[in-house]
Amino acid sequence: MRKLFFIWAFVFGASFVNAQNTEGITIFFEDKTLKEVLLELEEKTNLSFFFSEEWLDNTRINKRYTNRSLEEILTDLFEGRSLNHLIFDHKVILTNNSVIHKKLPANFFDENKTQDGTENEAVFYNQYQKENVITVGKQVEGSSKETYSLSGIVTSDNNGEPLKGLNVFVQGHNASTTTDNNGYYELLVPSGLITLRTHLLGFNDEVKDILVYGDGSVDISVSDSAVQLDEVVVESSINDNVRQAEVGVVALDVAGIKNIPVVLGERDVLKVAISLPGIQTTGEGAAGFNVRGGRADQNLFLLDDAVIYTPSHFLGFFSAINPFATGSVDIYKASIPVKYGGRLSSVFDIKSKEPNYKKFSGEGSIGPITGNLSLQIPLKKEKSSLTVAGRATYSDWILRSLDEEDLSNSRASFYDGIIKYDHIINDKNKLQATGYYSDDRFSITSDSIFSYNNVLASIKWSHLFNDKNKGDLIVTNSQYTYGIEYDAESNGNFDFDYKINESQVKLNMKYLHSKKHTFDYGVSSKLYQIEPGNIQPLGSESIVTPRQLEKEKGLESAVYFSDLFEVNDRLLLNLGLRYSIFSALGPRFQNVYAEGLPKSESSLINTLEFDNNEAIKTYGGPEFRLSMRYSLAQDMSIKAGYSSTIQYIHLLSSNTTISPTDIWKLSDLNTKPQRAGQFSLGLFKNLDDGNIELSLEGYYKRMDDILDYKVGAELILNENIEQQLLQGEGKAYGAEFLIKKKRGNLSGWLGYSYSRAMLKLNSNIPQERINNGAFFPANYDKPHDISLVMNYKLTKRYSLSTNFVYQTGRPITFPVGKFTFGGSEQVAYSDRNRFRIPDYYRLDLGLNIEGNHKTKKLAHSFWNISVYNVLGRNNPYSVFFINDQGNIKAYKTSIFAIPVPTITYNFKF
Repeated sequence: MRKLFFIWAFVFGASFVNAQNTEGITIFFEDKTLKEVLLELEEKTNLSFFFSEEWLDNTRINKRYTNRSLEEILTDLFEGRSLNHLIFDHKVILTNNSVIHKKLPANFFDENKTQDGTENEAVFYNQYQKENVITVGKQVEGSSKETYSLSGIVTSDNNGEPLKGLNVFVQGHNASTTTDNNGYYELLVPSGLITLRTHLLGFNDEVKDILVYGDGSVDISVSDSAVQLDEVVVESSINDNVRQAEVGVVALDVAGIKNIPVVLGERDVLKVAISLPGIQTTGEGAAGFNVRGGRADQNLFLLDDAVIYTPSHFLGFFSAINPFATGSVDIYKASIPVKYGGRLSSVFDIKSKEPNYKKFSGEGSIGPITGNLSLQIPLKKEKSSLTVAGRATYSDWILRSLDEEDLSNSRASFYDGIIKYDHIINDKNKLQATGYYSDDRFSITSDSIFSYNNVLASIKWSHLFNDKNKGDLIVTNSQYTYGIEYDAESNGNFDFDYKINESQVKLNMKYLHSKKHTFDYGVSSKLYQIEPGNIQPLGSESIVTPRQLEKEKGLESAVYFSDLFEVNDRLLLNLGLRYSIFSALGPRFQNVYAEGLPKSESSLINTLEFDNNEAIKTYGGPEFRLSMRYSLAQDMSIKAGYSSTIQYIHLLSSNTTISPTDIWKLSDLNTKPQRAGQFSLGLFKNLDDGNIELSLEGYYKRMDDILDYKVGAELILNENIEQQLLQGEGKAYGAEFLIKKKRGNLSGWLGYSYSRAMLKLNSNIPQERINNGAFFPANYDKPHDISLVMNYKLTKRYSLSTNFVYQTGRPITFPVGKFTFGGSEQVAYSDRNRFRIPDYYRLDLGLNIEGNHKTKKLAHSFWNISVYNVLGRNNPYSVFFINDQGNIKAYKTSIFAIPVPTITYNFKF
């Protein structure tokens, strides 16, 4: 019967060509739909058109044809569409994807094999009789292309959220990939009939039969696994850490951090980051991070692509990133992608949670210090969703509980909120908009109130041009402000404020050229505007003189390109180049100083004036981003990389750690940008089918024009700040070891790093030379760092967790003697940072209690009972010295010198 059908098709098709309409047609279509165009052609040619309206799109057509054949007109109209056509016997037959063959394939009547032994096309066609076959692309008669690009988005059938790290592969072929953070996959597949499969623990495998005629997309929805499992673990992909080309990259398990005991029970993604090798802080409660020997200002923190300048609350005790609204955190300690720039050491790329397009859901927590709530609200099913999250303190007793009598009248409070809107416009366009605000207000003494806040907004339009090209257009704005309100019983009351604002436009593009080459490229530009200080009298009796420093402005732009090049099955290269350029802009005054003399009033030789937007000084240069992976086995690889970076903005701080009153400054005529180059080498090995990950990484980093300060530098409200600054060299090197167990009753990781961070301030000018021009340890140099984070599951509902930390004490400058000069007694100090404060170690314990696992309940609960600093270790935060009537006395300060118990209730619905 099947053969009789094709014989009929062959005889009937013999008249196809002879029936072609070849007369010239002149016609004009203005703002017509495709259906309207076909009906107008039907009337014009007196031919009958046969088609299904569901094949036609609603794109408006504006075209003019002059003396063209119907064949030419239809071929042009269907270019880029899945439609084929055939003209015969006063009829026009349209087909979706498929071609009506004008002749039978060679050796058609051989059921199984042709004479050379290859599979017969008739057998191949018979395979297409499967039910629910999805057709992708447009069949082109005579095409010899063997592979095409297939892409799409994979979502959960339960809540519509995109699924990250899901395996997508073609059954029986060496074609596979994993979905990214947005659930997007893209791979090259063979032409013809294929079987596409998905796999992710906790979800049922999905199978799709797809008839591939060309490039196209197939979205997939997968359902939760209904099988009762002892444990469900969602993983990105087995051996993913071994296969990728990048070195020095960390992806935090946001969902898993709930089991890690932290101070005051607050779930905190960034506090977990410092338990990983290569990421440190200067001390307990310190704001800012030091990544692989870099300064705290050398890290780029992004929230949905917008910069957040101070990612912490309450002087570093809490992260400013809401954990219940966070979807992923990727940290780049090396191998920084070319699309990121502007910082020397690292990028913390934080993405808010993916939307729930199907049902209303939420989660939150109630702890001793904060309350937290996050809601996901579908606005239009499968199309748009709103995420709203907020967090606030409801007590400021924390400062009063510290063992400091001077803090008895202190207070502290903070809150933050985020709102995110996601909208799927169509299968090629998606819009995302995020807004964030945080506010901190604290008072250490009764007469001063400090406040600071972050405001940011971002809009991202994602567009799929075709199955090989996609792009993101991103517009962001970030603002950081702080203020000091001093109100005492005096006439010196004042109100001081500071502000930095940046606006950025970025275009990121991706092109899947072939199985061997994937290109990423784009452009970006950002405008900095800084108001470095404004002081006003507070109250009518204040004698403070109003004063406002000159504003700073600068434009930083870049163009970038990278190629992920799969040389062969063993060797993978990621070759990238970023070229950045920065211009300090007017209106501003700039001082010019005599060469070979310290910058001071006495060496000032000229002052230049620059008009609005006039370039004061331009810097720039190439930034290379190179990395490679060589597979020694399926579960073992060697990686190497080199990254060069340039930073045009600097943080001015006289403190050891970041504080809210620090000042950001742009490069200009007297301040050069910071530059760095880092070499990395790593060995990566997985055991037990990917359950255990081992990594050993080493690095060496050189830095130039690192900022430091003269002794006694005045940084606030200083009109000639360059007179207080020094710029020198830096170097950092170290080795990092990590062993991580991901599944089973016992899970967690052990990390160890040996690292050194050294500075050198050498100059021909004696006053600008520190430690005789030799390298000395930076304030954040901590050679040994050990972290042990473990969770042991007692039952399905109960687990124990522990967190142990040991760090070398940070450097400090000690007084070593006394001398008399000019009739007064002076203190002699050691070389800078020659000594160290005592080592730091701490043990935390926690008990985690899951609520019952009934599926039909209002909310699922999770209790965390933990004790921070179980041993009551009085870890010194800093050591300082006081000259008490000729006697030098040392004092140390600590943050938590006693065990701190907390209990936190978490819920999810």
